[in-house]
Amino acid sequence: MRPNDFNRLQGSFAGLRFWLTVLLLVWLISSVGFWWLIKSLFIFLGFLFLLPIIAVVGFRFWLQRSLITDQCPVCGQNLVAIRNQQLQCPSCGESLSATNTTIRRTTPPGTVDVEVIDVSATEPD
Repeated sequence: MRPNDFNRLQGSFAGLRFWLTVLLLVWLISSVGFWWLIKSLFIFLGFLFLLPIIAVVGFRFWLQRSLITDQCPVCGQNLVAIRNQQLQCPSCGESLSATNTTIRRTTPPGTVDVEVIDVSATEPD
């Protein structure tokens, strides 16, 4: 046997070594019962894939239920606010609070807020 013949023989088994290793791993997994581990890995990867989609859909649902669109009671500018939060009107600077359905002025404690009704002084005939 010539010295180069051994190198050719060793080179031809290189591809066979990979397949024997794969076959040995599959046999080991099937005989020991690690299929639950592989299935768990696939379930975990699927969950990681679906998690951002679920998060975006959930955030959009929360945002639609929590946003209020109304006008500033002082200057009439259209405002968008989150429910039960305080805000400041960007136009007039008035301190406002967003209730469940509307946006109202925030008044300090002890302040009486009244609405003015214009009564024209006309003489009776």
